[in-house]
Amino acid sequence: MTFRALLLEKAGDAPATASVQTLEDDRLPAGDVTVAVEYSTVNYKDGLCLSAKGGGLVKTYPHVAGIDFAGTVEASDDARYKPGDKVVLTGWRVGERHWGGYAEKARVKADWLVPLPAGLTTRQTMAVGTAGFTAMLAVMALEDHGLTPEKGEVLVTGAAGGVGSVATAVLARLGYTVVAVTGRAEEEGYLKDLGAARILPRAEIAETVKRPLESEVWAGCVDAVGGSMLARVLGQMKYQASVAAVGNAGGIEVPATVIPFLLRGVNLLGIDSVLRSFEDRQRAWGRIATELPMEKLEAMIRPATLAEVPQIGADILKGAIRGRVVVDVRS
Repeated sequence: MTFRALLLEKAGDAPATASVQTLEDDRLPAGDVTVAVEYSTVNYKDGLCLSAKGGGLVKTYPHVAGIDFAGTVEASDDARYKPGDKVVLTGWRVGERHWGGYAEKARVKADWLVPLPAGLTTRQTMAVGTAGFTAMLAVMALEDHGLTPEKGEVLVTGAAGGVGSVATAVLARLGYTVVAVTGRAEEEGYLKDLGAARILPRAEIAETVKRPLESEVWAGCVDAVGGSMLARVLGQMKYQASVAAVGNAGGIEVPATVIPFLLRGVNLLGIDSVLRSFEDRQRAWGRIATELPMEKLEAMIRPATLAEVPQIGADILKGAIRGRVVVDVRS
């Protein structure tokens, strides 16, 4: 038995290279469940894994990247899953330390899987993917900390990216007034179609200011950028408002002070999607199935083949990818 995979190989100090190869099933890593993968995606972390040095995430080669996938159970040693079951996987360092979704087959631990939510196809699930799953976790965290639509505008930074696109669509569907931040003026129509009430050019909020507090503007924020933009946003949050931090596309250093936390009671909520509990995963995927408008999801999708993934990975690191890439690993 064989399967096709995008195999990353590296010899010594030479850069890693990627190519689509046919592999024997005995090359699959250990695990309880073998999944016939149908779709995967390309996330920012995938771009890092696919880079010449593995982004510091890939430790051993040869390697199959792809931090998420959806497909059908082919074989299972765990009673929770049987052949024919539809499943989704995100996180657990799959695609980093464990072979991931850029292949027609994957073998993983049963604990890492979640049954596919009713109403979602495997293609739709990967149109959501890790980015959309993370976006829903961020929305859940903001609401758990008191955010409601009547409290005011909600900011989404990096709004044209994968996390930002889904966050914009979900928040708008839930009745929030969404202000979308982007540095690409050509994405205004796309973001407004997703439900953004208005667009805030990145240049207007990216600049670091010396004042630790500015006027209270935002009732909540999903931040995919980090860096100086996050510092600026913290000083603009309303009293006891929250920022859900989901990414660091703008850098890992935050030149901020503690003043927003001390004088306004602002909350900075860290959103990790890798090690979330099964219960959290079920809750998030259940909400995605009912609260993400599928017609908006379709507008985000860019289809891709396995052979196209390396170039897309390079492009996503440059911030040049809009919305969600859906990789049909069988093509």
